[in-house]
Amino acid sequence: MSNLPIEVVDMLGQTLAKVLPVTLALALLFSVLSHFWACNPGRPWWRKRELVTDLSYWFLVPLFARVFRIGLAVLAAALIFGINDADALTAFYDNGHGPLAELPLWLQAVLSLVLADFMMYWLHRMFHRSGFWKYHAIHHSSEDVDWISAARFHPVNLLLGTIGVDVVLLLAGISPVAMVWLGPFNIFHSAFVHANLNWTLGPFRYVLATPVFHRWHHTSREEGGDTNFAGTFPLWDILFGTFRMPADRLPDNYGIEDQALFPCELAGQLAYPFRK
Repeated sequence: MSNLPIEVVDMLGQTLAKVLPVTLALALLFSVLSHFWACNPGRPWWRKRELVTDLSYWFLVPLFARVFRIGLAVLAAALIFGINDADALTAFYDNGHGPLAELPLWLQAVLSLVLADFMMYWLHRMFHRSGFWKYHAIHHSSEDVDWISAARFHPVNLLLGTIGVDVVLLLAGISPVAMVWLGPFNIFHSAFVHANLNWTLGPFRYVLATPVFHRWHHTSREEGGDTNFAGTFPLWDILFGTFRMPADRLPDNYGIEDQALFPCELAGQLAYPFRK
């Protein structure tokens, strides 16, 4: 008899055990910071519209990502490297198998951070184009951009974006250990750039993505919605002509063009691309 239901429940429990304390810590941190340095005065994040929807994404996305990251990595290992044995698959996933596997873990972590951000920059631009935008529009549909908005992604967006990039890096030999090292930074920085903060980090705005940098990306296309695609390093936007950081004002309006017709609840948003 299959133990799949038990394994799913166990995985759900493990994911919740990891996500819950992180969520509470981020909630406390950004509540305090936005009280003193809010970019857009108004309702706090706990009173924002579609809070339940964002919380649902915040807890479901890590579970979805974990299941499909492992599943796609195992499938790719079998198809590309011919690894089918259970022990060999475990060794592949634990230790890496591609050309980068022999590098020190610290160097793998650095390469993973830079290469993932470079690939995500171009994938992000792809998702702003016709045919892919309907999936990415879910992320841009929040009118109250705050740290809790960071996880609002359609599963297709995740599969072709973050999860797909992670699998490519795993196949290149990046160890899951190196990715685990980067996990806390990636989670914090994703929440940070979506936080309601007026921080630009001064001259470091060209080094690391900031809340103001990313909030311009969440404005209308005319204001800056087709700029600032980098997730971590603005260098990509500077190099490829998509950097935007006006010195005399801050962004203040967010959302998408057909906002009035856009569903507010999770199920409606997940179905949205298939109804377009």
